[in-house]
Amino acid sequence: MTDASSSNATPLLDVKHLRKYFPIISGDFRRKVTGNVRAVDDVSFFINEGETLGLVGESGCGKTTASRCVLRAYVPTSGEMLFRNPDGSIVDLAKLSRTGLRPIRPQIQMIFQDPYASLNPRMTLFDIVGEPLLMNGMKDRKRRTERVAELLQLVGLRPEFMQRFPHAFSGGQRQRIGIARALASSPRLVVADEPVSALDVSVQAQILNLLLELQRELHLTYLFVAHNLSVVKHICDRVTVMYVGKIVETAETQELFRAPKHPYTAALMLAVPVPDPRVKSGDVELKGDVPSPANPPPGCYFHPRCPFAIDRCKVNAPEYREITPGHFVSCHRADELQLAGVAL
Repeated sequence: MTDASSSNATPLLDVKHLRKYFPIISGDFRRKVTGNVRAVDDVSFFINEGETLGLVGESGCGKTTASRCVLRAYVPTSGEMLFRNPDGSIVDLAKLSRTGLRPIRPQIQMIFQDPYASLNPRMTLFDIVGEPLLMNGMKDRKRRTERVAELLQLVGLRPEFMQRFPHAFSGGQRQRIGIARALASSPRLVVADEPVSALDVSVQAQILNLLLELQRELHLTYLFVAHNLSVVKHICDRVTVMYVGKIVETAETQELFRAPKHPYTAALMLAVPVPDPRVKSGDVELKGDVPSPANPPPGCYFHPRCPFAIDRCKVNAPEYREITPGHFVSCHRADELQLAGVAL
């Protein structure tokens, strides 16, 4: 059962049983496939129009790979990614050819993590922000100039900056340029891959508030990839937690932070800062290393690190199920565990 069934309206994006495996190749001529890295392993989630879904987890859990599959930067190994067009028709992004993806790409854009590496240092702001417009048929330079000026103003930059190069700007300003470029094609879904993790804390708040403001003004939908739960609780409507390529929990943000049902989610709460130094957030401490996605453990992938694991956890993989309306979890003991969350 996928959690899309709890939504009455058709989601903007409905991902079902998504898998992305990378082959492990060895041998003298590197022709022998000896296994697979299961970067994304049977992942299902949905995003309603106008909301922000957070995709969180430790580094290497598969969240960025999943988001790049949604963008079709990676071709999924299997699964469906059902995207709703403005006319209400549904297309499966996973099965579209490069030609078939062409009219869809302007509707799905990305904000990258690194504001330094993601901008071409040899291009001016006009060229960087105007390139998507040119690629999508806006050949008239005057119209492009007007649109670039409008986009720069939208993200808080002055239009006269458009002839400058990226080196003239700070990290926060560069990320604003990246946001302007993502908005150039008037997308409906924006994939934000840790868009504030490379920025100073004071600048992070500015960028997050800008993203919220743009969402209200332009009716955007976000898939927000992050590992910082403090950022997630500020911007996301719902949160999906991933571990070693699988989803372990999904819930509305307030519900997830107040009452996590999976021990891994509760462990992540330890990373959420609490303003009182005498108060410890969360009650599950992570020990050991993350298993290799090329050779995950049997049963529940989290059982080698879980303080609540029982014999059943070591043998049988838990079902991803709905335990309360809108709250899904993959844990054998979710109904009996009382895990501490953090106050929002």
